[in-house]
Amino acid sequence: MNMLFRSQERRRLLQLLPALALTGLSGRSHGAEPGVGTGEILVGQSITLQGGKNIYGSDALAGIKAYLDAANRNGGVNGRRIVLRTLDDENSGAKAEANARALVQQGVFVLFGSIEGGPSTAVMKAAVELGVPFIGPMAGSPGLRLPHQPLVYPVRAEHREEFRALITQGKRIGLQRVALFHADSDVGREHLANARKLAAEAGMGFGGGVPFKVDITEAQLSAAVAGLTQQKVDLVINHGSPPLYGRLIRAARAAGSRITFWGVNSGSTPLAAELGPLAKGMVFAQIVPNPNSGKTALVREYQERMTRSAPGQGYSYGSLEGYMTAKALAAALRAAGASPTRASLMAALERFETDLGGITLRWRKGEHTGSSFVDLALVGRDGRFVQ
Repeated sequence: MNMLFRSQERRRLLQLLPALALTGLSGRSHGAEPGVGTGEILVGQSITLQGGKNIYGSDALAGIKAYLDAANRNGGVNGRRIVLRTLDDENSGAKAEANARALVQQGVFVLFGSIEGGPSTAVMKAAVELGVPFIGPMAGSPGLRLPHQPLVYPVRAEHREEFRALITQGKRIGLQRVALFHADSDVGREHLANARKLAAEAGMGFGGGVPFKVDITEAQLSAAVAGLTQQKVDLVINHGSPPLYGRLIRAARAAGSRITFWGVNSGSTPLAAELGPLAKGMVFAQIVPNPNSGKTALVREYQERMTRSAPGQGYSYGSLEGYMTAKALAAALRAAGASPTRASLMAALERFETDLGGITLRWRKGEHTGSSFVDLALVGRDGRFVQ
């Protein structure tokens, strides 16, 4: 009887060995929350890098790394290191969605930190369908907030608030009629509707939209300039796509147009650099403070950690947004508790507010506003931003 019992126990132990080995390798116990190990939390990110050609994406990732490096040196979050697994979506919505699904399949705890409206919306689609929280999409698309998405937690202010700041300033200095340069897409048309409403609220005329596709020609851009002139538009603002917006501005100046061109934060630094003297006097809405100023605690902290993480790399709006978004991620994970689950995370974020260093981040049940910080920056004579 004893020999039979020992034989059965040996067989049972042999059957369990593979599972025990896997548990030891992953640092997780059987049935533990996806992405949560004894010493780490795995976070998944699909971001537009385009193999390093997307300057804003590369800068944002550098800022994220600067924050996570510092946080992990200091014990991470509740004793766990934050481990970031990043995939390049190359500014493709289809690839961003596939990346998000692959990352969830690989066992990440949350999705995090995309850029650009199309890819961010695609990641959101996967997150909602798979029931995985999505923290910090770095895009201003209306659909990330309305209708309310319980699983999506934006950090930066949305484009609508940038449009509001630009239109209000235009009205203040005497400009009378505004138009929007926007993607010929559903998201672009949502931005157009918001710009139209904001112009009406400000008592400013609205000259409609200038829709574009990625293959817009120089002839089409020249025709757009002629249309804006005919509509008596004296201010144009944009919905992203800085390279195409730069081409529109060059076409307008080549035609002798005196229309004022202002922009949102997306790609503001590379656009100003590419335009050179043509950018002088342009105004851009910014959703973080000036990264070179050091006027806020967030910026001073960012400068110190960027210098250590990426010595020789200049400060930028992109890397500061990445840093701020990573700091928000850590604060959210910390709020989930010592034994975090997706359920405990979402419960903690139903009424969540934190100071990121001079910028307040706020999420409420039914309203995931994030930050409402928007400021205006002027391109000075030397091409630098004055804010």
